[in-house]
Amino acid sequence: MAELGIEHIKAVTPQAKGRVERLWVTLQDRLVIEFRLLGITTLEAANAALPQLIQKHNAQFAVDPRSNDTAYMTLKDDTNLEHIFTIREYRTLGTGHTLSYGGITYTFVAPHTSQRFDAKTTVEVRETLTGSLFVWHHGQAFPLKKTERPARKQKQGKEASPASPRKPANDHLWKTTYDNVISIFLMRHLCI
Repeated sequence: MAELGIEHIKAVTPQAKGRVERLWVTLQDRLVIEFRLLGITTLEAANAALPQLIQKHNAQFAVDPRSNDTAYMTLKDDTNLEHIFTIREYRTLGTGHTLSYGGITYTFVAPHTSQRFDAKTTVEVRETLTGSLFVWHHGQAFPLKKTERPARKQKQGKEASPASPRKPANDHLWKTTYDNVISIFLMRHLCI
């Protein structure tokens, strides 16, 4: 809306909300009574009588506008609606001017001489209603095309082999037995 110069006024005040709600209550109360007076009991008959009842309501309660001038503005000649009515997401450019969108890798269709994009630059990707993609940057559209992901280079060299199981040396503490002297010493002190 901002790109088209449209100001969006929200009804956030209680007065504006109340005005709408009062209208609905008025219509609901009046319509029930009018349908009863006309003897309407089916949905089809109510739909057929509704245009005449709305016309009657407007004739009684309508208020003339302060100005009869139109509020519509003419569209500028350089406005491309296909670039405005889009799905918009932000992506980060990778090396080689690639980006991922929807699980597919894209790059620019043509090299861009007017704009420089560095790796890791965040760009706005727009998808049109027809499905075409482009990067929108500083009021310019840069079309995108599908590309293949570059294959990762395998490291040259031998792979590491699993470590061989380690055996303790023959004189390791785990492999020695207790001397009889030590065992007798321990038994005497433990029994006391």
